[in-house]
Amino acid sequence: MSDDIPDAIPEPLGPQRPSRIPWSERTRIVQERAREAADFARQQAQVWIHRAHVYERHISAASMVGGFIFDNWILGRVDVAETQLIYLFYLSMACISIALLHIMEVRDLTERYSRARFILVLATQFSLGSLWSALLIFYSRSAVIAASWPFLVMLFGLFLGNEFLSKYFTRIVFSLILLFFILFACAVFLLPVYLHAIGPWVFGLSGIVAAVLFGLYMRVIRWIGGARFKKERLQAVAGAFGVYVLVNALYIADIIPPLPLALTQSGVYHSAAKQGDFYTVTGEPVAPWYERWNKPTLVHLPKGQPVFVFGSVFAPIKLHTQITHRWQWYSPVKKAWLTRSVNTFPVNGGRDGGYRAYTKKTNPAEGAWRVDITTVDGRLIGRVAFNLVYQNPPPALVTRTIH
Repeated sequence: MSDDIPDAIPEPLGPQRPSRIPWSERTRIVQERAREAADFARQQAQVWIHRAHVYERHISAASMVGGFIFDNWILGRVDVAETQLIYLFYLSMACISIALLHIMEVRDLTERYSRARFILVLATQFSLGSLWSALLIFYSRSAVIAASWPFLVMLFGLFLGNEFLSKYFTRIVFSLILLFFILFACAVFLLPVYLHAIGPWVFGLSGIVAAVLFGLYMRVIRWIGGARFKKERLQAVAGAFGVYVLVNALYIADIIPPLPLALTQSGVYHSAAKQGDFYTVTGEPVAPWYERWNKPTLVHLPKGQPVFVFGSVFAPIKLHTQITHRWQWYSPVKKAWLTRSVNTFPVNGGRDGGYRAYTKKTNPAEGAWRVDITTVDGRLIGRVAFNLVYQNPPPALVTRTIH
């Protein structure tokens, strides 16, 4: 063995420092990874945009449903400033998004800005859906289904129409017609809040206000489109006129509920009395909802005693009007409803739970009864239906306080 070869390799005194990567190389690696991430994100975005275009009608309909759910959660009284600001926000969003979509179609920018177009479609459908659902919420609160079901079906049909319109030319016409309907319907229940009055002249003024606002907006659409889409604009105007005629016909036929009045609670009782700021009522125990569903209340009353009907009617702040309790009994012989008594009294708006009042009928006959709660011009706000049978003694009664 040679003496020149060491027996062992000495251990390093400390940890070895790795060789430093040049700054330029680090920058290049970071840039490459960023490009790869951007390419992947772009590819995924294109995939989702393609899927969105394929299912655009369903997604837009889902946006309308989302607007309906959101409105059910957030909307309160129609005479509150927050609710009116929400309406104004939805209406502004709908008008702006429809106009921007029209600009993109007129200038052939839909392919270039497909993502922006898709977002605008969702914004349009969400805002229109929110406005539509708000109308359905407030109109259904005030409507008696037996009298106003054609109008509620019309509201629901407008929502379903969106699902079957895929081409822009038909969708812009439908959106503009729906916008006019929303303007008209909003004016019907917002003008009484500001004018502190209801009646035929307020309804007529609502139609004029809606027509003027829609006419101004159509001038904007015409300015954007120029000579293009002239046929579609004329179709939208004709459709809006048809909606105007139809809504007025429904009003004349007493099918549109008398907004903004709404029946908040009602009931039939053996006795009722006002005690200070509260009402005390005594009646039969309330059956479970599945037993009461779509059935008149059954009242067991000793012969000769009166029967009472209590009702709370909501009216906006500073609105002063009159309502009527019209007691009607169904004659099996004449097979018709006969009016037995009519009680009219004033209503002062502003109370959150509604203006409370009760009326009574002395010596009521056995059989089917109904009390129509109406405006002074006969428009139906609510209805309390019950069947009366003689029974002495009556069943066990329950007394409760209505605040």
